[in-house]
Amino acid sequence: MVKSFSIGVFGIIFDKQNKILLCHRRDYDLWNLPGGGLKPGESILDGVKREIKEETGLDVNISKLIGIYDKPEEKDIVFSFACNIIKGKITLNNEADKIEYFEINKLPLNTVPKQIERIKDALRNSKKIIIKKQTEKTVKMTSRGEQKNKQDFY
Repeated sequence: MVKSFSIGVFGIIFDKQNKILLCHRRDYDLWNLPGGGLKPGESILDGVKREIKEETGLDVNISKLIGIYDKPEEKDIVFSFACNIIKGKITLNNEADKIEYFEINKLPLNTVPKQIERIKDALRNSKKIIIKKQTEKTVKMTSRGEQKNKQDFY
């Protein structure tokens, strides 16, 4: 029996003041790191660059793999990368209606908890790649503030 899973790729981008770049989703009232699902046949490095470009309008280089996150209940594996902007201008799009930098201690309340954990992992600035299991159930908020579980959310 072949078990299928999805692969997520996300960029962690800090500005010079150490603020984190987050995107506000159009489909749900949530803030998250720029990123998403890998396309079939796509490398994880190309995937994270593509996702960041699609969601923010920015071109990046990848400076470091921060962590690999196993989400067994959701059948997901997620890679988080530290990225640096090389060119581009923040541009709203069909996936993000707001794109902003936030101070770490002032993240929006509706930031995805698993992604907050990944941001904190990036701030540790460890020389080792973080490998961990994330088992907390994912909660999404609809535009009306209703909680909704969703299995395919990273």
